[in-house]
Amino acid sequence: MAIEEREVRFEACTAEHTDVVLSMMRALEDADPGTTPFDEVQRRAIFDKFVRDSTYGKAWLILYNEKYVGYVVLTVSFSFEYRGYDAFIDELYIAKEYRKQGIGLRAMEFVEGAAAEMGVNAIHLEVTDGNDPAIGLYRRAGYSANERFLMTKWLNPGPR
Repeated sequence: MAIEEREVRFEACTAEHTDVVLSMMRALEDADPGTTPFDEVQRRAIFDKFVRDSTYGKAWLILYNEKYVGYVVLTVSFSFEYRGYDAFIDELYIAKEYRKQGIGLRAMEFVEGAAAEMGVNAIHLEVTDGNDPAIGLYRRAGYSANERFLMTKWLNPGPR
C-alpha cells in the first residue's frame, strides 16, 4: 500500500528529540549491527553535539500520520573531487511496520532536496552487504555502487 504525500512529513531534530531518536538508533543497530556496539551514553553525547551545530549536517524525524516512524541523518563534508560540499546519508531508519510503503523513498527525496538547498553536490551512503531491502531502496532512489570501497582507520577507537 503506497502512502499519500500529505501523510508523511519531516521535522528537524533538536536536542529535545534525543530520547525518541536514540530509541530508533538502538532499533537500527539491533536490526543491522555495525562494527561498534551501541553505547547509549556516547550516542547521546554525539547526537546532542550534532543537533547543536549545523555545520556537521542535519537530522530529521520522519512522521507518518503525525507519528514518529523513523529518522534520517545527513552529514556534510568538503571534497575537491566532488567540487565542494558532499554529504553522507549517515543513518536512515524506518520502523519495521512502516517499511515497503514508500516512506523510505520519500525520505531519500526529501534529504536530496535539503542537501541541494545546502549546496551539496554529491550524496554518498553505506549499506551492509546483504541488506537487500536497503540496497533495493537506494537503487530505486538512483544510487549506484562505484569502483571504490570504504576503508576506515580509527584514530580514537574507544571501547569495542
